[in-house]
Amino acid sequence: MAAAKTPRSNLAGSVLKRALRLILISSLLFLVLGAGLGAWLWYLSRDLPSLEQLEHYDPRLTTTLLSADGEVIKELFVQRRLFVPLEQIPEDMIQAVLVTEDRAFYDHWGMHLGRIFRAALLDIATLSFRQGASTLTQQLARNIYPEILSPEKTITRKLKETLTALQIERAYSKPEILEMYLTQAYFGHGAYGVESAAQKYFSKSASELTLEESALLAAQLKAPSHYSPFNRPDNAMGRRNLILKFMKDSGYMTRERYEAAVNTPLQVAPRTNLDNLGVAPYFTEMLRIEMEKLGKEKGFDYYKDGLVVYTTLDSRLQACAEAAVSAHLDSLQQVFSQRFYRSIAPRLVKEKYPDLTAAETRALLADHARLDSTFPQQSRLQVAFVALDPTNGHILAMIGGRDFEESKFNRAVQAIRQPGSAFKPFAYTAAIDNGYPPTYRLLNQDVVVNLPNGDRWAPENYDNSRGGLTTLREGLKKSLNLVAVRLVQEVVRPRDVVRYAHQMGISTHLDEVDAIALGACGVLPIELTAAFGAFANRGVLCQPNGFVRITRQNGEVIHEPVVQRKVALSEQTAYIMADMLRTAVDHGTGAAIRSTYDFRRPAGGKTGTTNDFTDAWFVGFTPQLVAGVWVGVDDPAISLGNGWSGARAALPIWARFMKAAYDSLGWEEADFPMPDGVVRMNVCAESYQKARASCPSVTVEVFRVEDAPLEECPIHRGFFRKLHW
Repeated sequence: MAAAKTPRSNLAGSVLKRALRLILISSLLFLVLGAGLGAWLWYLSRDLPSLEQLEHYDPRLTTTLLSADGEVIKELFVQRRLFVPLEQIPEDMIQAVLVTEDRAFYDHWGMHLGRIFRAALLDIATLSFRQGASTLTQQLARNIYPEILSPEKTITRKLKETLTALQIERAYSKPEILEMYLTQAYFGHGAYGVESAAQKYFSKSASELTLEESALLAAQLKAPSHYSPFNRPDNAMGRRNLILKFMKDSGYMTRERYEAAVNTPLQVAPRTNLDNLGVAPYFTEMLRIEMEKLGKEKGFDYYKDGLVVYTTLDSRLQACAEAAVSAHLDSLQQVFSQRFYRSIAPRLVKEKYPDLTAAETRALLADHARLDSTFPQQSRLQVAFVALDPTNGHILAMIGGRDFEESKFNRAVQAIRQPGSAFKPFAYTAAIDNGYPPTYRLLNQDVVVNLPNGDRWAPENYDNSRGGLTTLREGLKKSLNLVAVRLVQEVVRPRDVVRYAHQMGISTHLDEVDAIALGACGVLPIELTAAFGAFANRGVLCQPNGFVRITRQNGEVIHEPVVQRKVALSEQTAYIMADMLRTAVDHGTGAAIRSTYDFRRPAGGKTGTTNDFTDAWFVGFTPQLVAGVWVGVDDPAISLGNGWSGARAALPIWARFMKAAYDSLGWEEADFPMPDGVVRMNVCAESYQKARASCPSVTVEVFRVEDAPLEECPIHRGFFRKLHW
């Protein structure tokens, strides 16, 4: 018979069952809570960057445009950030950041439990999120992925930040994380990364930072606007010195070094407005537009890839160009404004506001500032300037308008304007290239011209002169309209002139009419300038280009354009045309270059003035440099004013630029080399045949060998013998 259970054994069994039940329930509850926490963490981590993304850190870096002489002329960025390797960053800078932002950086694995616990106690005590506990790695996670890790202080964001920081610690070493942080961090005033900050605040590289400068930059990390040395120098000084004290207390430096540093005044570089526009803004904006297309073709993003763009622009020549434009155009604007307010504005106001009362009209006409803003395309003189190296097409200087901030339209490469007499060299080129020598003569008398719209027009010479037989050289030197028109009517056809213009790089539409000789069809300033470069470059046309090469940060070349050259003219034709255009500079419509502006280098060039003085041009060249100038008003219906020819409005800019360029760069004097197949010989100034000793007047002329006169002058045969009788 079994023994009965005692009360003690029943009690023990009951306790055991309850304990097992409690353990089971606790385990189930733990599993549920764990599963819930795991599900929540999985949910939070869905939109976090993957490990693969983290392993391909790709900061948005600044693309830098450099001039041919090594100057930074523009930076392109969303955030101005420049990369610098950790080994180039001074230890002072590294310690200033660590002692301020994360003293236990080398001891934790992405999160610091002690800091989190202390911050939580303070937040509970104050019932707020006042105390931060982010490690340097967590800050880096927030800086790299701001679209995922918002700056809001919430538990959800903090968990996401921590998870990302843990992944970063798995993917990178501590030095790599520190390098990334110093590249990514924001230091205020648009400076991202320590290299950009060093340049912004001290105009130096990060590798050159001193102890006190390093501490000042570290001070910006807490609150850049509050500790700005530009706006709040006292706050910046106090925070800098506090960081220096932290560094001393950590044992990093001696008391003597600390005291020397805290007694050093703030020495920040002066702020400038150059950051936005840079040097040569019309040029750099042209390149930026070209890089948009190149980026799609070659797979780069200049706004984040930190490219180095080596350009053709010479900052010294750009400065010469800007000084020349400013010196001349400002005085022209004053004269033009008087005429605009007096005679142009009343007509424009009447057309635009026909319902204004007489009193309202008078009030508007008296408000010159309002008139300028109401009619900007009629009241402001504009300019286009471009200088090229004729041997390779490199753009050395460019100005596309009076004020880039006021108007982004680049008139040097976008404005199609009538060139007037600056187009005449194409007609003369067609004649010279087809065997007509500079001594060929045409009648300087009235003609009738067919215009592109079908009308007929009887042009006149600029000075209303007429004359007898005139040589091609004389016609070009004096820019005689009547001779130029007869040239396309009697010697070369309009379609031949168009063909030569296109052959020399003019891409715009040109009508095959007699008026082509007078530049009745529009051209682009940069193309007209490049075409003149073929005269200086022995007949070889080089397409204008602004890039030398584009590289990545590691030096990898991703774009290096080849100079595009083509033979547009024979060497003989190019030389003879250069020689004829040199006469225009020495003794013709461009003579002020010598007499007024004292530019004495061998040069050729041509003025251009359109009907009613709406466009003024001068395009000229030396063996090393070709430059073109256009002056006008954006509205082609507005005249510059009676007598505002190319010689008055455009030539002074060209002459000032050339004089300053040669004086500042110190180029050796060079002349146009005469090629084989061309001869220079004495001819009679009356018959233009080979000069005899008896000729009373002799001139020197250049000819192709096959076109040179073989017969001696028949007019003065036996002149001295007859005189003796």
